[in-house]
Amino acid sequence: MSKYYLIAGENSGDIHGANLVGEIAKQDSSAVFRGLGGDHMQENGVHISQHFKDIAFMGFKEVALHLGTISKAIRECKKDLLKFNPDVVVLIDYPGFNLRMAQYAKNLNIKVIYYISPQIWAWKAKRIKKIRKYVDKMISILPFEKDFYSTYNFPVDYVGHPLLDQVRAFVPDTDFRLKYNPQKKKLIAVLPGSRQQEISKLLPLILSVCKKYPDYTFLIAAISSVDPQLYNSVKLIPNAALVMDDSYNILYHSDAGIIKSGTSTIEAALFELPFVVVYKTTGITYRLSKAWIKVPFIALVNLVMGKEIVKELIQNNFNLESLSGELEDLISIEEYKVKMKADFRSLKEKLGNTGASKRAAEIIRAYLNN
Repeated sequence: MSKYYLIAGENSGDIHGANLVGEIAKQDSSAVFRGLGGDHMQENGVHISQHFKDIAFMGFKEVALHLGTISKAIRECKKDLLKFNPDVVVLIDYPGFNLRMAQYAKNLNIKVIYYISPQIWAWKAKRIKKIRKYVDKMISILPFEKDFYSTYNFPVDYVGHPLLDQVRAFVPDTDFRLKYNPQKKKLIAVLPGSRQQEISKLLPLILSVCKKYPDYTFLIAAISSVDPQLYNSVKLIPNAALVMDDSYNILYHSDAGIIKSGTSTIEAALFELPFVVVYKTTGITYRLSKAWIKVPFIALVNLVMGKEIVKELIQNNFNLESLSGELEDLISIEEYKVKMKADFRSLKEKLGNTGASKRAAEIIRAYLNN
């Protein structure tokens, strides 16, 4: 029997962790899984000792305000890990929390594997010191990360992006348009994020834009793991509909999108949906991030392609005028959409082949057996 302890601190990590667990279970029928994560991991057989929604804080100010909660979660996670005594700890992104757990596990002589690298290539590159000291193996899902780590003489296994499998396996709901769009208007996908801070910052302005386009239906992707009151204002907009835990049908059926920066930009691109990237945080978080971030773009799709293939509306540039203007271009300029979709196909090629979760599981199993 092999025991795996996984830690994922937000929704996309939870999904990737669930897919990884599913592949490990196929290769290791005696595997036992435990850890910190969410509903997706739990549904795939992981005993969840703590749910990530209780510690899903982001930004300097938000983290500082909840240090007590985060510290308590780390202590509880350490106790749980010690009691479980796994053969391996699998860390999924979420570096502030996971690098502390890496150190703790390493001091207990437990093997530590990092699946989905923290974005140290964007900021806090000094974290490479902790990674080299406490992480036994790094498994990457972005093509440029292997070259980044090679400059620090740290080997990385690149497996491709697991979202390729998820999008390929998706089966669209044929009744979706009739359910959410009986008037047969064109659809605009809105993915405002999975954290409370993101939704509260982005959704109000997006809903203001909805009012300017009464001939379109805006589909708001909601997440059941956050406070439902965050979405109350959607009910006040006649041409906006709340869609719970079904972002892929939204992306598949829509004509354009307003997408929060993050993993969802990759998903939208894989569906070849023309979209604009939006993001806003607190003033202090933005100023500090701008001073420290060392990459030219914030959207993953632009970073992978090495150029701006989708427009980024960040912080003060995320306003009613700029968002309305970009949405108008996405709706009305055919050449703009055609070029964007061509770039999305090139992106898909750069992300590698399908089977990332399976390859990651094979690497973890081989390392564990050795």
